[in-house]
Amino acid sequence: MTEENFNHIVYSRNVIEFVTVAKEYCTYLESHSAYSRFGFLKKVQLILPLLYVKISLVPEMGEDEFEVPEKFVSEVDYTFLLNKLTSKLGQYDNYQEVFDPGMQFSESALDASISENLCDIYQDLKDFIMAFRIGTLDIMTGALWECCNNFKVYWGQKLVNCLRAVHSVLYDDNYEDDEVPMINDDMSEQANDNWVSKHFNNFTDKEQAFDEDV
Repeated sequence: MTEENFNHIVYSRNVIEFVTVAKEYCTYLESHSAYSRFGFLKKVQLILPLLYVKISLVPEMGEDEFEVPEKFVSEVDYTFLLNKLTSKLGQYDNYQEVFDPGMQFSESALDASISENLCDIYQDLKDFIMAFRIGTLDIMTGALWECCNNFKVYWGQKLVNCLRAVHSVLYDDNYEDDEVPMINDDMSEQANDNWVSKHFNNFTDKEQAFDEDV
């Protein structure tokens, strides 16, 4: 690989950090059975805002023609994960949504689903990661552009909507977790907190550098 390729946007620090968080997000969802409902929602609460920060730091890529990457998450894969998450969240899965384009045709809030939002984000991120692993510069660039564009017009709003719903569940005085806590809830709590703190510290360093430049 030439030095020019290594200077390409797909190998920049911001993109690599976004790839890392995107992969971690997909791993969380795929390993949901290792956590209690509460433990799973706590992990989601941590990673959603981090994911939002990291993709927001990816540089703009313009409107060039990019190669459309292959899709890896099939409808069967999506439905399987959706059913598992819906079952896990149970009565806490549905919530009322007001930030939805369909609201202009409705006089009341629309029903939304935490599990569906999570799976919509997962589908885009998993396709992105799998395309990125191919290692071909054109495919990686196209996958990055498509993922960032979809964030702007599609799943970015789903992410913030979902975080609001997760927050509501976790801090509801009437919330009852009828699942037995899993060992992973305790074992990974400190490690995940450190991991999240590290990434937010990186973000803080960049903000300070920006302020100094200004």
